[in-house]
Amino acid sequence: MKIVAKKKLWKYLFWLGPFLITVGLTAGLISEQWGLIPLVFLIAGIVISGLGIIWQSYQSNWWNRRSTQAGTNALVATLAILAILGLINFLGTRYHLRADLTEAQLFTLAPQSRELVRVLPQPVQVWVFDINQNPQDRELLENYQRQSSKFKYEYIDPQARPGLAEKFGVKDYGEVYLESGDKRQLVQTINENERLSEIRLTSRLQQLTNSTTAKVYLLQGHGERQLSPGKDAISQAVQGLGDKNFTTSPLNLGETSKVPQDAAVVIVAGPKRGLFEGEVKALQDYLNRGGNLLLMIDPNTDPKLNSLLQEWGVRLDNRLAVDVSGESVVGLGPAAPLVTEYGQHPITKDFGNGNSFYPIARPLEISSVPGVQATPLLRTKPYPSSWAESDLQSEKLEFNADKDLKGPLTLGVALTRKQTPKSASTPQVSPTPSPLPSPTTQNKTSPTPSPKTPQALPSPTTQSKASPTPPTSPASPASPTSPTPPASPAPPSPPSPAASSQTATESRLVVLGNSDFATDGLFQQQLNGDVFLNSVTWLSQQDRQPLSIRPKEPKNRRITLTTTQANLLILSSLLVLPLIGFAIAVIIWWKRR
Repeated sequence: MKIVAKKKLWKYLFWLGPFLITVGLTAGLISEQWGLIPLVFLIAGIVISGLGIIWQSYQSNWWNRRSTQAGTNALVATLAILAILGLINFLGTRYHLRADLTEAQLFTLAPQSRELVRVLPQPVQVWVFDINQNPQDRELLENYQRQSSKFKYEYIDPQARPGLAEKFGVKDYGEVYLESGDKRQLVQTINENERLSEIRLTSRLQQLTNSTTAKVYLLQGHGERQLSPGKDAISQAVQGLGDKNFTTSPLNLGETSKVPQDAAVVIVAGPKRGLFEGEVKALQDYLNRGGNLLLMIDPNTDPKLNSLLQEWGVRLDNRLAVDVSGESVVGLGPAAPLVTEYGQHPITKDFGNGNSFYPIARPLEISSVPGVQATPLLRTKPYPSSWAESDLQSEKLEFNADKDLKGPLTLGVALTRKQTPKSASTPQVSPTPSPLPSPTTQNKTSPTPSPKTPQALPSPTTQSKASPTPPTSPASPASPTSPTPPASPAPPSPPSPAASSQTATESRLVVLGNSDFATDGLFQQQLNGDVFLNSVTWLSQQDRQPLSIRPKEPKNRRITLTTTQANLLILSSLLVLPLIGFAIAVIIWWKRR
């Protein structure tokens, strides 16, 4: 009797373990403080319950049973699976890995966006003043947040937090603002029809974090594309520059004798009339002091820039670029070359095999010039898909081997030239024959001309043919010459402040044989806008400025069937295929029988 009573006492005593565990959990959860008392109850309950289980199994020989061993194996396997799943979940939370299997990478940030967010100089907060949290917008913001801990976002109900809404000047639901320090900027207003745009968010983010503003001048006065909205205008391109933190202004070199000192880039967009010699000279001087120039020259025009282009090894071909490859595929005419091949250059590095097209374009001829590095940007397809047509009056465009040029054709080129400032110790040009100059003197023919010697940089041919009397440069026949008699060379004069402040710099030039691609309506098509904006960004020499981001559009994979095709599909799927399966089943049954 005493042994039985003792066993019952131990049995009831072990029930105290679960009771103590329940007390400890209740105390901790209610007080939300896991102090000494809840932990004591929990530890005591776990110890008592464990001892009870061990004692009970010892008394009943429970461990030696087959069912116990099977149950234990199942329990261990279950715990192992749970542990593996927990570990995977932990790693997935800490190390975010995801795969975007869409063809156009619709759910992946562009490289420009990732690069910009990863090098944020200070924390940035995105405020979305909306009560509805669209999954697509949240996914985009989370993609940004994964790139850097300095990027945060938050959805705000303007009615619930009116003070914050008033601080930002919120007027309607759906307004998205960026805040960094004491700077705030409206990104866009989202609604059911317009979701949050990566292009706008990255552009505004770049503007907010970049304190520098580059000045871009657009040449006017020769029939160039107008900057305000209108027919064949480039107002969308100008707006795109503004979105990327560029400040744009028109420039008339007929009124000012030189390019302003604050010009980061000068754009010459489709001039219909020739420039004056003084204007060409001003552009040459601008390049010679480390400037950057974008030339977009259409066919059937002569902007009188041959002397400038000759120094860089570029010649404008007067023929018309013809491409018949895009006529049947995308509906483009033969006079609008479709480009899918791009050079290895920062302007086009992310283009892949994307499309851009250039209605009414002229080819470019590139020749090697010492000190100038040229990279073709845009190339058409090889012949017979493209060629340069010389007969522009013919109604039928066809290749003529005697006059036309076989493709591929170069429609755009990017060029760089290192600039070395002219020192005061440069030998003075002597009217008498001089001995063979040293390599240093030969290589340092100053690309930054003195104010008294307005000639352009001599070409290599001119350098090698130095005459005993070289006060004027024959390399620039179209350059304006001063009224000073050529027999009296100018004495050395102190350099201008701009030239004296220059160290070794680099001049950049982009030449495109077309300006139509950047006009309103075409600017937003395919990669046309990216070619323009990336060219200006590269020319501005702002290394921190991200290049243009092209919009991601899902490709239309829908199959359009005619009535006959649809009926055939229905007949084959509902009648033919089931009958074939039934026949195979009957044959197999018959053979087995």
